[in-house]
Amino acid sequence: VQLQASGGGLVQAGGSLRLSCAASGGLFSSDHMGWFRQAPGKEREFVVGISWSGFSPYYGDSAKGRFTISRDNAKNTVYLQMNSLKPEDTAVYYCAVRRQQVYVYWGQGTQVTVSS
Repeated sequence: VQLQASGGGLVQAGGSLRLSCAASGGLFSSDHMGWFRQAPGKEREFVVGISWSGFSPYYGDSAKGRFTISRDNAKNTVYLQMNSLKPEDTAVYYCAVRRQQVYVYWGQGTQVTVSS
């Protein structure tokens, strides 16, 4: 499985961005896709995940209320809509595929920078 993340950029605080993650190479219906982020000097943090066949996303604390994950199965693409962005949201955002409870495939990351 190969993942291609895109959509990052520079945005002012309070603004919005939508990240995309396109998957190729064969996903299983039991797979989950998730978004993580890593800020400079910090550990990688879970943001949000969703099953490829289910309907209920699950959010990390940092994403609740401001971020929304969605998917387009026909396009093998997952989206992360980020609203009301804050400077502390600045990080490299990664998408990943979870298989059998382990995130085994990772995209290359896309930089999100939120200016104050």
